[in-house]
Amino acid sequence: MSDDDHLWVFAYGSLIWNPGMEIAETRPAVLHGYRRRFCMWSVHHRGSEAEPGLVLALERHDGATCTGLALRPADPEPALLVLRERELVSSAYHEARVTLAGEDGRAIEALAYVVDPDHRQYARDLTLEQQAQVIARAQGDRGPNVEYLVNSARGLHDLGIGEDDLDWLVARVQQLTG
Repeated sequence: MSDDDHLWVFAYGSLIWNPGMEIAETRPAVLHGYRRRFCMWSVHHRGSEAEPGLVLALERHDGATCTGLALRPADPEPALLVLRERELVSSAYHEARVTLAGEDGRAIEALAYVVDPDHRQYARDLTLEQQAQVIARAQGDRGPNVEYLVNSARGLHDLGIGEDDLDWLVARVQQLTG
């Protein structure tokens, strides 16, 4: 691993607002060739097998970029255990080594959790309206899907990373839920 042999993790969704571990350092970073999208069915944390929710995932997409944070955990070994328990609850994500572009132009080698396009939990072609309908009703063992959406959008805005699709989803889900 580069960057002084520290463990870095790419945060693009809930890891931004709820990393679940002590973080020693954060850096703004961009991942090229991927986009952030509600494209993974959640059957545990934000939905159930009977009524799946949707969570953000990194999806390969030519020409895309995803802006987020490079996180350096204070204690890498327990952090990896926490991350793997949280992110690899099913095999819908792959743990991938990626190269991020840091704000200062330096490359940061990091772990990222990327959706498996062949997995049954991959929600390939949902429209924003379909995403909103799912998010408005789903609930899992970590709470309502709406909460995940709102916290993710707020976390990105707090970093100055607004996304039109997430803003539209928040407004539409608020309409649907009253």
